[in-house]
Amino acid sequence: MGAVREETSGKTETKASSDLPREMKIAGERLYTGRVLSLEVDRVRLAGGAEAVREVVRHPGAAVVVPMLDDGRVVLVRQFRYAAGETLLELPAGKRDGNEDPAACAARELAEETGFAAARLEYLAGFFTAPGFTDEFIHCFLASGLRPVAGPGQDADEELELRFVTLDEARRLIASGEIRDAKTIVGLLLYATRRGQETGGG
Repeated sequence: MGAVREETSGKTETKASSDLPREMKIAGERLYTGRVLSLEVDRVRLAGGAEAVREVVRHPGAAVVVPMLDDGRVVLVRQFRYAAGETLLELPAGKRDGNEDPAACAARELAEETGFAAARLEYLAGFFTAPGFTDEFIHCFLASGLRPVAGPGQDADEELELRFVTLDEARRLIASGEIRDAKTIVGLLLYATRRGQETGGG
């Protein structure tokens, strides 16, 4: 059976009809709190009674946007990622500010990173980025009816370039390895699936 994500006071929770035994937290310590994330080290009791240590990166969650122009092209951004050590081609995305609504986060990031506002924001799906060590959950939206908008612009620590690609081009960029960012691959494949459902093709 599947699981349903629900927003409760800004915190996304999972309700599943059939869960495996849960791990119970015995003790924990927060080792670091930063602008974007925090690091916790917890001791847990497993279902069989044994104990284990879990290192968890806590994250407020994020939104990623698939911005679709009227001609069907998708807006991507190129930016240098320090952690990866290279420039990546990505969909616009960013973390939620506190209990910010995911759709509001998506609209804000779209405007800041691309200079576009959307007449329509459609929720596609949500997913964990790396549940082996972080609770980060990303909400993916399709943005259409784009129009240029005057806004606050990109963050002071970001240098971005825009690139406009067709869906077929995006697929080739994924296959060739030029697009290697996970949330971007997921978002584009979700968009491709949606397009296939609308047209009756793949």
